[in-house]
Amino acid sequence: MGRLIVRKLIVDERNELFDAQGMRYIEFASDFGRIRDYAAEVLRDCPEAFREGNLLEQQLSEIIKNGIKHGNRRDPAKRLRVWFDFRKRVRFIVEDEGEGFADLEAWNEYYRKRQEALHAEDFDTFLAMASYRGPNSDDTDGGNSLVAALEYWNGGMIYNNARNKVGVVRWYTGGSEEAPRPGTKRSRSG
Repeated sequence: MGRLIVRKLIVDERNELFDAQGMRYIEFASDFGRIRDYAAEVLRDCPEAFREGNLLEQQLSEIIKNGIKHGNRRDPAKRLRVWFDFRKRVRFIVEDEGEGFADLEAWNEYYRKRQEALHAEDFDTFLAMASYRGPNSDDTDGGNSLVAALEYWNGGMIYNNARNKVGVVRWYTGGSEEAPRPGTKRSRSG
């Protein structure tokens, strides 16, 4: 059995993932029904090589959904801010106006125990921990979004001190051959 490596959510206000210099910016109202529209708008000029079918859209939609639902409590007066960059990798910073992810340490502990059970091949415990249910979870929360996100964002998933802003990055081998050069526009058909 190999060595167990457990990733975790990190709080680091000064992490370089929060440097928005050179990133594009957009903000949205907290309209829960428009989450996929918002993700599509952000990804409009994303190189095809980074999209991985619709996996990138799903991951971004989850971050947007969490900001609107858990952060801004679906309050349409509150804004969701998104910074994004597609140069050689995918990078997002998403900030809501909420009180932050208060259960971050509890989630990290849950994930550590879940991964330890899997590593020890204790499948009964692993299956019993199939999804995270925090004090603010409701019937529409699947409980697995953060598990998938932590694995997907291979360059990190970092929160600010207030825990209402997350920076994520996904690296791709060789960057993107399809990435547009700065100052050029991608052509659109149709």
